Amino acid sequence: MSSEQIDSLKSWLNNGWLVEHETSPQEVSALLQVVERDIEESRTPGLGADWRLAIAYNAALQAATLGLAASGFRASREAHHYRVIASLALTIGASPAMVARFDAFRKKRNLGGYERAGQASDGEADEMRELAVELKCAVLAFLGKHRKELLPDA
Repeated sequence: MSSEQIDSLKSWLNNGWLVEHETSPQEVSALLQVVERDIEESRTPGLGADWRLAIAYNAALQAATLGLAASGFRASREAHHYRVIASLALTIGASPAMVARFDAFRKKRNLGGYERAGQASDGEADEMRELAVELKCAVLAFLGKHRKELLPDA
């Protein structure tokens, strides 16, 4: 991570948006298991698109949470999902386009999960799963480069 990214995360900490957190190989392994489980579960035949999207969203959120934890932080409770997603640019160096795409799915998931059924299409559920896979790979690459000691095979 660059000094600019670290400074931004420290600013978030000072604003109360993050709290310091020391992760462990065990936590990393457990989060990766959740990510992998949810990626697979989001492929379940016959499951509605809203649910498949929500499951894939959770996989991506846990991958993003892992990136934040490996950077020494966790999101505070207020606007938790929003902060975890936005932190991807500061932790793993995710592109603004990836962060925006993920945030759009956050909004879509909220509609389908809390307000109206039938908000997601099969294509959107598949796209969310693809994003979850991309994030998992990006987080693993980040860990391999910056925090090898946290990887399950380390």
